[in-house]
Amino acid sequence: MVYLNQAATTWPKPPCVLEAHASALAAVPAGQFRGGAPGQGRDAMDECRNLLGRILGVSDTGNIFFSSGATDSANAVIYGLPLKGGRVLATQTEHNSILRPLMNLKDRVGRVDIVPCGASGRVDAETVEAMLDADTAAVFLNHCSNVTGVIQDVGAVAQAAHRHGALLVLDAAQSAGCIPIEADAWGVDALIFTGHKGLFGVQGTGGYYVRKGVPFSPYRYGGTGRDSRRLTYEAGDYEYEPGTQNQPGIAALAAGAAYVLREGVEQIARKEQALLERLRRGLEALERVRLYGDSGPGGPVLSFTIDGLKPADAAYMLEGAFGIRVRAGLHCAPLIHRAIGTDAWGTVRVSVSNMNTEAEMDCLIEAVRQICSGMEAVHADRG
Repeated sequence: MVYLNQAATTWPKPPCVLEAHASALAAVPAGQFRGGAPGQGRDAMDECRNLLGRILGVSDTGNIFFSSGATDSANAVIYGLPLKGGRVLATQTEHNSILRPLMNLKDRVGRVDIVPCGASGRVDAETVEAMLDADTAAVFLNHCSNVTGVIQDVGAVAQAAHRHGALLVLDAAQSAGCIPIEADAWGVDALIFTGHKGLFGVQGTGGYYVRKGVPFSPYRYGGTGRDSRRLTYEAGDYEYEPGTQNQPGIAALAAGAAYVLREGVEQIARKEQALLERLRRGLEALERVRLYGDSGPGGPVLSFTIDGLKPADAAYMLEGAFGIRVRAGLHCAPLIHRAIGTDAWGTVRVSVSNMNTEAEMDCLIEAVRQICSGMEAVHADRG
């Protein structure tokens, strides 16, 4: 199989990730402040935090907290930030893991206004600033679109938000590990990431970062294995990782992060951009194919449609006839499709990772060419 659905979950995983996960499952369980080896589990978690800090551009790695993934992290961040039931801005590019918590946590968010994007999916910082006012508590920004691959100017949007006293929350689910991130330098107040995409970890892992000094409260409470006599907490003295953590998953995530750092985020980004540029050139030569997003450098995602064929049917044909796995539909990001004109059926999405090759891009181009040729033949027969 040619696997080109990396934006959903990366596959295959680097061998070091598989080995780390298997070793952690086989080993005597390490406790998080629990058991007969004090600190063993915490040390492994802190090692992972330090690796992630290098990838995310975060110096205060103690403020990186683990979760089950981006959706869990988004809910934790939206609940925990001082949004005061006030107004927030979210862009038209956002994923439902951001939009649905914002729209449904009514006790935390009073009003959500959507910042429009252009036809390519790009958000203009000046448009964000024009919509900011004194009542805006936070701006939620998708770093890299999982539909178009467009990368937003985080620093410019963060500056605009801060000029109006608002926080900047960055969704890095699609960019962590494959696009350079400088959270501290950009002025990011909170960041959401997942482990099973560009960080090459396993499903059910991820986390979030909250800048030191930003008021933040947990949305879950429970056992932590330390100071068990304490039953209540004071503001600013919370714990954010209650319950038994996914230690094997965190071990795999650490191995994935170490792999990313060995390869180099910039080098991974260059390779993925080169693969998609090769794919873009090949698909542009096919008359029935329409591409979406910018033609310039972006994230590891490319969306297209074939005239006269629903994206779901195209994806079915690619997998069934050619053994190529892509994804079709709205990709859990419904609003951006209104901007790019694909809200009826969505797009066919191709997404790559550091594990993909030029030969696989050529394989997809040839498959789409054959599909288009078949449609032309059918059309000619009917004519």
